[in-house]
Formats: sequence, structure tokens, C-alpha cells
Amino acid sequence: MNTVDYLKDIGINIDDNSSSDSSKLFEDGGQYRFEVPGIQKPVALASLIDALDHYEVQIHRVTQTKGIMLLTDQEILEMTDLALDAGLELFLSVGPRATYDTSASAQTQEGARIGYRLRGYQNLLYAIEDVKRAVHLGVRGIVLYDEGLLWVLSKMRSDGILPSNVHFKISAHTGHGNPASALLMQNIGANSFNPVRDLSLNMMNEIRQVIDISLDIHTENPKSSGGFIRHYEVPDIIKSASPVYLKTGGAVASHHGWDTTPSQAGERVRQVRLVQDMINRYYPDAIKSKVGSRYLAIPERIKD
Repeated sequence: MNTVDYLKDIGINIDDNSSSDSSKLFEDGGQYRFEVPGIQKPVALASLIDALDHYEVQIHRVTQTKGIMLLTDQEILEMTDLALDAGLELFLSVGPRATYDTSASAQTQEGARIGYRLRGYQNLLYAIEDVKRAVHLGVRGIVLYDEGLLWVLSKMRSDGILPSNVHFKISAHTGHGNPASALLMQNIGANSFNPVRDLSLNMMNEIRQVIDISLDIHTENPKSSGGFIRHYEVPDIIKSASPVYLKTGGAVASHHGWDTTPSQAGERVRQVRLVQDMINRYYPDAIKSKVGSRYLAIPERIKD
């Protein structure tokens, strides 16, 4: 058996002769949603929500990237309340990771290739506790950087230890960018897959042919990850990768984990306006998911 046939047999079937347009949709029938990353604290989230009316745009998800463990309980509760009232998904990221522990290698140019994965049993344990704390406080979206952690958390969700409506998002910093890796992440429990940032449209479509969960695609990037902006490509990204989260606002930051100020939160929303205008101009028939949909990982208000 040749390799192409074998890959087809195990679920990695790429049709190079098919149209590049994806026919897959979100559960609510939408093709695209907006995600704004790097919203680290309640004050930035409040400013972002205020800016939505000013720029007359809608978003669906905000992500915090510095780590759950760097937020107080009160800050998490404030963020869940803000997101819930606005009908937004709130994704908090796991705090323990190689760059936060005692790893000397992670601080070097070559050692940085281990990414934000977990080192040792204790850090795996700490990461699970980080997630359990956020979920207990009402968070229903978690950003993950480690495949082993995803596998464990998915089993915890299946076993009823974590709520069934908790969504797991694989970060671009995990370093995946091919159909086999994407399928593996889906099979072990990911609800949302963020590949590496610089994939071509064909590469996005190859991944889309293999998986059904949403793809999260950066429409722009901070300087630390290349600084490239893909606004004009967005209509074709929607066609190639639907259902897709358009990760917008990254150009405002200098690096991953950037502590967005209130004014910068508004600037991130302005970037969403620019991308929305591109969609309206070049792909006006594109279907955007509704904000507040029951399919979103919107926080829950925890009763005392």
C-alpha cells in the first residue's frame, strides 16, 4: 500500500482536486467568529466591551494568555461576569508551563522549542489544579499548550469530574501545523485548534478537510511572531477554513502574554472593525455566528 492510500485509510484524506471552499459550519450555521486575544485583566475586558459599541462590531471570544494562576479569584469572577453579560466566550490559559518553572532550557534560543509544555509530574498536577480552579469560578473555556494535559482533561470531562460544557482550545504555541496533528488533537478532546500562524490557504484547507472542530487563524500578529498582517486574505481564509475563529488584534501587542491596557483593548477592537470591513467588502455573503449562542463557551455565574 502506498503512503497516500494508507493516510486515507486512517482518516487523513486530502482531495487536491476539490474546491478550496469548505462546506463545514459551526453548530449555529455560522462560517466565522471573531476572537480577540491578550485580554489579561478585568479592566482591559471592560474597555474592550465598551469599544464594541463605538466601533459597531461584534466578537465572540476573548482569550487571556498569561495564565490562570496570575489572576485572583475576584479578578476571574469579574471577568466571568463581564463576559457572561456580553454573551462572550472567556478562555483563560493554563498558568504552569515550561517558561514559568525552573527550566533553564526554556529560556534559551534552542530550548524555547519545547514551547509551553509541562515538565514533570508536579507541573502536570499544578496545571490540572489551575484548570479546576477556573472552572469552579465559572470559566468554561481553557487555552492549552500541552497535548498530555489535553488528554487528561478530556478524560476528566468524560468522567464527569469537569463539566461537559467546558471547551478546550489548543494554542498556536503548541506548534502544530499539519492534518495528522490536527486530527490527533481533535481525537483526544480539543474543541478548537489553533495551528501555527503562517500557514498558507492550501495548508489551512488541508487541515479543514480532515477535522470538524473550529480552526483558529491569526489575521495579524505581534512582532515577536513575525508581525505579518493578513486582512486582505480573510475572505479566502473563511472560504478555506470554515468554521473559523478570526484571531484579531494581535498587532497591537509586542509579544504573547502582552498586558493589554484599556486603550490598547479599544485598539484591538478597531482592528476587528478593519477585518469586518474586509469581509463586508469582499465576501458579503459570509455567515457570522450570532453572539450569545448556546453553542459558545460562555462563562456561568457561580452561586454562593
